[in-house]
Amino acid sequence: MNLILQGLNVQRHIVEQIAGLARPRTIVAIGEHAYRCIDVSYNDEVKSQIDMAAWAAQLDYAFIERSRSLSDFKLLVMDMDSTLITIECIDEIADMQGLKPQVAEITEAAMRGEIEFKESLTRRVALLKGLDAGALQRVYDERLALSPGAEKMLAAIQAAGMKTLLVSGGFTFFTDRMKQRLQLDYTHSNELEIVDGKLSGRVMGGIVDGAEKKATVERVCKELDIAPRQTIVMGDGANDLRMMGIAGLSVAFRAKPVVRAQADVALNFVGLDGILQLFSS
Repeated sequence: MNLILQGLNVQRHIVEQIAGLARPRTIVAIGEHAYRCIDVSYNDEVKSQIDMAAWAAQLDYAFIERSRSLSDFKLLVMDMDSTLITIECIDEIADMQGLKPQVAEITEAAMRGEIEFKESLTRRVALLKGLDAGALQRVYDERLALSPGAEKMLAAIQAAGMKTLLVSGGFTFFTDRMKQRLQLDYTHSNELEIVDGKLSGRVMGGIVDGAEKKATVERVCKELDIAPRQTIVMGDGANDLRMMGIAGLSVAFRAKPVVRAQADVALNFVGLDGILQLFSS
């Protein structure tokens, strides 16, 4: 196994202290703020020690098999809200209605897994009834920002010949624009019903919940004639766990504790491009 340590501000002596817990054969710099610790010891106790030490030093870590490379994967799957982008779109739409605190509270509970996603989305969308549909464009123009490292990550992924899927419990208004802007291959999300230029408070068709996200990954894999283990799946909330569970590599990005605990890799401090440091060149 190799141990990757990376952060926004990395000091070599701190890396050596943390890596020492896993007794690496050698440590090599793989970037200005990233190190690969080669041939480390790995067990649950070591992982727990590294986890605590890295968190305290504000470093991200990942144990990964030495043989793994980006070429092992054929599809990158991303959640949108709070993963590919920095905001929760529905919370910002609600802010246009003066209801952000109420909607955000439901969003947070759903992402922690405390409320079933379909119920939470139905409740949140209902609160938006009567809002002028122009609010969606305002959110896109004024508030939507890509997460750090998103463009660098996607450029490398696409250069490697991988396909991309954006699957979201959010809305087609935003995923359609992300698809065009970032030249993504596939998107799937919920469609807000608009009547006479205003949100009706309903979603059209089925809701994209955790089960549907997983099914979408499986459908795209079948279309591409690849196995789910050839996917990298990134997410932050409880509704991402099912699709992360079938991935070859699951990545929790600035995620809720329940997601970090179950993911193969957690990126808490670096950007999305942190996944590129995991693989030997």
